[in-house]
Amino acid sequence: MRPLALTLGEPAGIGPDLALAIWHRRAELDVPPFYLVGDPDFLARRAARLGLQIPIAAVNPNEAAAAFASALPVVGLGISVTTEPGRPDEASAPAAIASIRRAVADVLAGLAAAIVTNPVAKNILYSSGFAEPGHTEFLSVLLREATGKTVRPVMMLWSPELAVVPVTIHLPLREVFGQLSTGLIVETGRIVARDLVKRFRIPRPRLVIAGLNPHAGENGTLGEEDRTIVAPAVAQLVAEGINTRGPLPADSLFNERARAGYDAALCMYHDQALIPIKTLAFDHAVNVTLGLPFVRTSPDHGTAFDIAGTGTADAASLVAALRLAARLAAADGPSPPPS
Repeated sequence: MRPLALTLGEPAGIGPDLALAIWHRRAELDVPPFYLVGDPDFLARRAARLGLQIPIAAVNPNEAAAAFASALPVVGLGISVTTEPGRPDEASAPAAIASIRRAVADVLAGLAAAIVTNPVAKNILYSSGFAEPGHTEFLSVLLREATGKTVRPVMMLWSPELAVVPVTIHLPLREVFGQLSTGLIVETGRIVARDLVKRFRIPRPRLVIAGLNPHAGENGTLGEEDRTIVAPAVAQLVAEGINTRGPLPADSLFNERARAGYDAALCMYHDQALIPIKTLAFDHAVNVTLGLPFVRTSPDHGTAFDIAGTGTADAASLVAALRLAARLAAADGPSPPPS
């Protein structure tokens, strides 16, 4: 199988630490082959700081799988990274952005099986002219630049315990009511259902839709949006043959018995989705971008500047992201027949 392309992420954060630690424990952790897109010299210095004796192999992507057994493969960007752990500065932004660009180019060229992205510091990227709200939106821009095609990426947080999708993502709460629409919910539901079939190999996925208001609006007494926006979206998805229920009260949607009745929950705003999954699966949840022509996953944590360079960061979420990326890339193909 082709290797995974792992981005550098924010160099001052824990992403480089985790990549080095995972390669060092690659046999124990049973991770698929990957290469890091970054600066080989920077990675060698970080390994030394962490007290890890890790050989670094500067490679082309097509050499990475063969090199993985004996050295950490690094595809160079031609950009020197000098940032120290825990001390982010604007000088790190060009390498972080270039790493994402190169990973997308590699996967579109068939050199990588999938992309796994290390966390970035958005405030650092913004100060360097980065125009997108986050990774997910930037991937859509890069895809349009490369292919001329416009897609709407959908963010799903996945774990064995729960999969959730925020319909609106990085918005102040006061703006959710203006952005949420029946069409947006329907489009999101279609993308989720399609990728659950195509990549997760669930022949007939079961979706539930959370209500926007407390108690899903109590038939309009606690807000009209669930009756006028959310319920019509559920009806349209059902009419299209997608197994969908809702709107359902969010406060009772995530207990163990409720979770057994669906494959993914569509939530109306960011925290409605992320609070339950980070409570249930904080250390091993994975961010998966649906709706793209390639597989992209990411650990569900941030840069953790306070522990960068200490060797104490938990690698569980990045390990889960690598494993899930390999699984989804291997499964990507024609949809399975309905059960």
